[in-house]
Amino acid sequence: MDASVVTCATCRTKNEIDYEATQAPRCAQCQAFLPWVTSATDATFRAISNSDQIVVCVSFWGTFAPASRILAPALERLAAERAGQLKLVWVDVEDGRRAQSKYEARMIPTTVLLWRGEEIARHIGALDLPALRHWVDQALAANVAADIPDPA
Repeated sequence: MDASVVTCATCRTKNEIDYEATQAPRCAQCQAFLPWVTSATDATFRAISNSDQIVVCVSFWGTFAPASRILAPALERLAAERAGQLKLVWVDVEDGRRAQSKYEARMIPTTVLLWRGEEIARHIGALDLPALRHWVDQALAANVAADIPDPA
């Protein structure tokens, strides 16, 4: 997947997003940040998850894991709320066994936060949206808050 179309929540303009880009996507019409959500396989994981400009949230999931289906809506909502600050990358463990092994994601779902390619936090299991926000905020405050550029 090189690009996808995302509708801007602010002005409703349809935008093509290049998921291998290194800068957070903006709406072509109003310049609002757009949610950055994509999937990766072993073949695309490195290019898609690599960013020096934005926190990458990698969710190792599987269709066989009910907790993955519980976590998914909260992660999607968080990606929309944190547009310009967070990139969400889905890795189906059936298609991402090397990435799963690299991050030792033995239980599904496992969610890993990356900053500049380095793991800064991980959570195993499902979280609701308030708990997910808290987990991300705590991880960022403890690890990288001063280094993260302001998306404005």
